[in-house]
Amino acid sequence: MKFKKMSHQEAVNRCYELTPQLREYDEFMYLGVRWLPYTMFFHHRNYTSAIINTDDMGFRLSHSPCGWASTADFPADKPVNIVIGGSTALGTGTTSDASTVSSALSKLTGEVWLNFGGRGYNSVQEAIIFMLNQHRFDKINNIIILSGLNTLTLEGLPDDYTSEYGKYYYSYEFLHYMNRYNEDIKKRANSYASMNESAVKKLIPRLTEKFNHWLDDTEGNPAERVFTDTHMDLAERISRAARSTIDSAAQINQLARKNGARVHYVLQPLSRWSKEIFHETEEEMFYAIDACANNFWRLFEKLATPDLHESYSSQLKQGCLNEDICFFDMNMLMKDSPVLNENIYIDHLHFNDAGYEEMGRIIYEQVI
Repeated sequence: MKFKKMSHQEAVNRCYELTPQLREYDEFMYLGVRWLPYTMFFHHRNYTSAIINTDDMGFRLSHSPCGWASTADFPADKPVNIVIGGSTALGTGTTSDASTVSSALSKLTGEVWLNFGGRGYNSVQEAIIFMLNQHRFDKINNIIILSGLNTLTLEGLPDDYTSEYGKYYYSYEFLHYMNRYNEDIKKRANSYASMNESAVKKLIPRLTEKFNHWLDDTEGNPAERVFTDTHMDLAERISRAARSTIDSAAQINQLARKNGARVHYVLQPLSRWSKEIFHETEEEMFYAIDACANNFWRLFEKLATPDLHESYSSQLKQGCLNEDICFFDMNMLMKDSPVLNENIYIDHLHFNDAGYEEMGRIIYEQVI
């Protein structure tokens, strides 16, 4: 199927025509983020719209048999279930909070499922957000970790933007703006000493460095710097992501024992891992997304191959087995889905309402 060549803006407009709710998710994201300790960032508090709503802590609301369920004010003495992960767990692409996986599971089980999805979160941030909030609940029945692809994608960032704790969304922005802080510290230090000859010699390189930074900034918004993953060895990338993902799942599993919870790891679906034939609307949406790709989608480009899926899934499966965590690959579980060949993907990682509700059904019937 051939599509006409589009400009960036034409591609954005076409995405919104095909999936109108996507505009709201972009608005939600481009408000910026709320900077927090430990997890680094999270969603804005008390965000309201017809499509996505957050509570007083930034968690997306879930619809339960008891009405709307919120992490921020959930009664500690009531049993609960939790879905943890990135934007797929959050439900990016649904037309309302009632169509996410957590809401679908609430409807199917008759129990409350809270949404711990964090847009852009890697596996470490997923573990930390659970660690910071598990004290709110006396009894957790089930935890679904619906995850795996943010960590694998972000491992494609250049090694200049990593640390001993891995790579993460906003890696470049974090280093860029925090280095500005280091410059401020240097200026502050100068104010406590007399400007003798030695101090002047030290100051000149700093002023030169600052001038060069200023020149860099005149070239455009530093947050719009383009990254690709052409430098990265895929085998090493898979190995790093699998290690980080397994370690984080093990941490959640250990923490969950205090609450008596059963932990199930579900490798989230990727379009070309889960199906071979696509609906014409899906193909057009993929084409439009590629035509207006951001850094995340550029880093994602090499991942959609069967060989990579097999390698990554098998490493995660073995790691979960070693940690006594039940492992499921949603890409394989979906192979027999009656809606597989329908229009369910809005991009390579996210579903529409029908896709999320089907994933909830599969988790209910085959995982828990």
